[in-house]
Amino acid sequence: MLGFVLRRTLAVLPVLLAVAVLVFLMLRLVPGDPAAVIAGDSATPEQVAALRARLGLERPIPAQFAIWLGHVLQGDLGESYFFRKPVTELIAQRLEPTLALGVAALTIAVAVAVPLGVLAAFRQGTWIDRTVMGLSVAGFSMPVFVLGYLLVYVFSIRLEWLPVQGYARLSEGLLPFLERLVLPAVTLSVVYVALVARITRTSVLDVLNEDYVRTARAKGLTEREVLVRHALRNAAVPILTIIGIGLAVLIGGAVVTESVFAIPGLGRLTVEAVLSRDFPVIQALILLFATGYVFVNLAIDIGYAMLDPRIRY
Repeated sequence: MLGFVLRRTLAVLPVLLAVAVLVFLMLRLVPGDPAAVIAGDSATPEQVAALRARLGLERPIPAQFAIWLGHVLQGDLGESYFFRKPVTELIAQRLEPTLALGVAALTIAVAVAVPLGVLAAFRQGTWIDRTVMGLSVAGFSMPVFVLGYLLVYVFSIRLEWLPVQGYARLSEGLLPFLERLVLPAVTLSVVYVALVARITRTSVLDVLNEDYVRTARAKGLTEREVLVRHALRNAAVPILTIIGIGLAVLIGGAVVTESVFAIPGLGRLTVEAVLSRDFPVIQALILLFATGYVFVNLAIDIGYAMLDPRIRY
């Protein structure tokens, strides 16, 4: 097991290097002079020249990359041109809301989607199966921002049960924290629930037709034991795969969800950085999201080996 983990970890390093190269080249591939793009239309030639010297754009590209990568490895992601702050400080300020939203959405999605998918597979062809699959199609088709505004209208404006927008940090109290997290987390998790439920149903259906499941039933095991101990456990690998792949849905949905609910997280910071053409912040956020996604996939690979020992070999 240790050898498998080491091999997978070493395989991640070239991927991280490729991500770093692409993020670095993002600014250099912008049409025209990157310094002129960053400085804006009102900048004078002297200001553009000064910015080029400060960014080191006159050096060869390999030298620029080596310097930039050295700063990144030391935790220096540059300084925001719009906010006039170090990028690491901006990310640290916005990290908690995004992590809280992502963990809450992931928890809701897995807790709801996996049981629904198993139930739909167990009751294949019945009204339960058709209802679950119909809701999955509707949930996957519903745009995140439409669902967000719909939930705000129903639960915040009409029923007045929950706050409309904003975010309360955990340090401000558990109840305010949960009150302002419920609607965004549900909004973000709906598409994820639909995706995981459909894959869970398909995977469990495939397993239920295997010989060892029929053998378990012939031995007198209850349907619950057959589903949990045999069917779901052996269907866990594709389910785990779609949970990992679906994190890209969460990352993309967080940008929209945080904008709808005015949550000061990394998603909203991404929107603000794009609108203000704040390239150091955009580069840092892309690097952060890509690196996080790579390590999540590494964790999923390790999970494969724990669920199915054959994968280690």
